[in-house]
Amino acid sequence: MSFIKTDDNVKLFYESIGKGEPIILVHEFAGDYRSWEPQINYLSRYYRCISFCARGYPPSEVPENESSYSQERAWRDILSVMDNLKIEKAHIVGLSMGGFATLHLGINAKDRVLSLVIAGCGYGAIPIDKTNFNKEADFSNISLDSAKIILNEGMDKFGSEYALGPSRVQFQNKDPKGWQLFNEQLVKHDPVGSANTLLGVQNKRPNLYSLEKEISGITCPTLIINGDEDDMCLEVGLYLKRTIKTAGLLILPKTGHTINLEEPDLFNNHLLKFLTAVNSSSWGSRDNRAKIIKF
Repeated sequence: MSFIKTDDNVKLFYESIGKGEPIILVHEFAGDYRSWEPQINYLSRYYRCISFCARGYPPSEVPENESSYSQERAWRDILSVMDNLKIEKAHIVGLSMGGFATLHLGINAKDRVLSLVIAGCGYGAIPIDKTNFNKEADFSNISLDSAKIILNEGMDKFGSEYALGPSRVQFQNKDPKGWQLFNEQLVKHDPVGSANTLLGVQNKRPNLYSLEKEISGITCPTLIINGDEDDMCLEVGLYLKRTIKTAGLLILPKTGHTINLEEPDLFNNHLLKFLTAVNSSSWGSRDNRAKIIKF
């Protein structure tokens, strides 16, 4: 097993497979480094693919204090992986929680990224002008309640329910065997690490709509990917597309949240096309003649 240490002395497990330009793959809350297997099997033929387990996800270290977990720590941990492996710049690919970390890395470490792929990003990021009218908008309470269930009733109960959420059932319907493996891995996650991730990262991360200025400063090639049945993320995907001048938006039909596992062929093909466009310098900013209409 291979490990690096972060700048706050937390051990993170990683795998590096393939040769060529580096791609860092950043997993979602319900996944871990194994969630990227379909992408690594394909892309490692052409690129060096590096996946790692976030803090709180064994075999990475599981800090016991909630204070060791935050949105800032999440994107800084990506940098720690790069620094330890002596990688100056990389393509960063993130899903959901990993998509948030990827986006924040793009904001805060522009000089370290070759490109960004932000998939399934947006849960909890409700437009500011809608929060007062949406009773479902208090995601802090959702995270707190979920953390309590994990700590009091265990990952078996929480994980099995979480894996059958409104934007997860699409995966089960399309690929029951793949979904079963995903669920089996989820319920074995460390309860302390999962609860602290909810409390420290998910619960306290800033609303993306309050970061419009910072997000608009991203200038590297960016691909945003959403499933059309991932309702919590669709609107955010459009917002990111309109805010980042170098962004393209891919929406996969009849698809939920676990995009890379649910539709691996589509995900891989579009990702490779994007990377090819980036490397040929043909993925530029939006043409100024394509006026952005604010709704």
